[in-house]
Amino acid sequence: MRIRTAGVVALFALALAASGCGGDSDKPAAKESPKAAGGKLVIWADDKRTAALKPFAEKFGTENGVTVEVQAVSKDLQTNFVTASQQGSGPDVVVGAHDWIGNLVQNGAIEPVQLAAAQKSAFNETAIKAVTFNGQLFGVPYAQENLALIRNTELAPEAPKTIEDLVASGKKLKAEKKATETLCLQVGQNGDAYHIYPLYTSAGGYLFGTAANGDYDPKDLGVGKPASIEAFKKIGALGEKGEGVLKRSIADTNSIATFTGKKCAYLVSGPWAVADVKKANIKYDISAIPGFAGGKEAQPFVGVQAFYVAAKGKNKALAQEFVANYTTTPELAVALYNAEPRPPALTAALDQVKGSDPDLAKFQEAGRNGQVLPAIPAMAAIWDPFGKAEAAVIGGADPTSTITAAGKTISGQIK
Repeated sequence: MRIRTAGVVALFALALAASGCGGDSDKPAAKESPKAAGGKLVIWADDKRTAALKPFAEKFGTENGVTVEVQAVSKDLQTNFVTASQQGSGPDVVVGAHDWIGNLVQNGAIEPVQLAAAQKSAFNETAIKAVTFNGQLFGVPYAQENLALIRNTELAPEAPKTIEDLVASGKKLKAEKKATETLCLQVGQNGDAYHIYPLYTSAGGYLFGTAANGDYDPKDLGVGKPASIEAFKKIGALGEKGEGVLKRSIADTNSIATFTGKKCAYLVSGPWAVADVKKANIKYDISAIPGFAGGKEAQPFVGVQAFYVAAKGKNKALAQEFVANYTTTPELAVALYNAEPRPPALTAALDQVKGSDPDLAKFQEAGRNGQVLPAIPAMAAIWDPFGKAEAAVIGGADPTSTITAAGKTISGQIK
């Protein structure tokens, strides 16, 4: 999850009610005859997942006497999936982030996945929570991810306890000409709500409150409220007209490269950055993102990658069989981990790989206090206004008027 873009897909006014059961049965997931479904399964995934999935898809096809096609969709996978779904030309299974769920359900693009209770218990509890929407299970998770602080230990041997400690350390390195940037946290010209969120929460801000059942409540919007304004005052103080720690010139295109080029000692990023860090032979360590002194603990978003059954796929019985009884195996989860090292959501798979990859435990610890990224449809209204407000404040705009306006824009889009 390098950056989140706004809107993702325009939401249709009609919210379609999800059908089926959420998989609370203690009986094994039903194995309907795949051969009777028409003999072909089409899976859409991004480039990295496609390469890892193909051998397993071929094995599934051979074992079940069917043809399986894994097709790579390198850009705008969610958008293309919703469009294709409504045109009747979509896949049977799609692989993507859990925060797509609210939008996909509202567009009638996916249906619940039926897992037995024993199958569900084999996964990390947070991962199952992430793919549960309106009390129903809508996907099978295979990996988790969250941001952490990755630091160059040759430049910064000790993990900073607060943002203020980090700033002091980074400024000292700049003064000694050992670095040119204090912190590599991607902002860009349009902001990045995902990457700034840990600092926003530490300073007291929130996006949505929660209902009595623990679900996010779209009617309780935190953006534009006094706490969010105060949070952005602290963020603005780190901006271009303040400490110069947060900059719009640091974006998704160069934040990792700036760190691997040894131009800054601290990088806020996720597991996807580690391969580049290792390739650059950087001596590094991973720890939790520090919060503001005297503030709350910084809370990164916890995201989950998952498999979904297309509601308008041509072979839903075959898709349910593949998703419920094949993607739940440790072998596939480990293969996906090897394609891109993110902590597996399946406990057995995590146990297999964590011994050879100490970074997994460190990322998990950094996300211990994280918040599950909201998957409600209202979240689509957050990314663009929030990000642009963030970029404006970091550039020197007044936090009060900027965040108040962003809150009104978001509120209007949700209604």
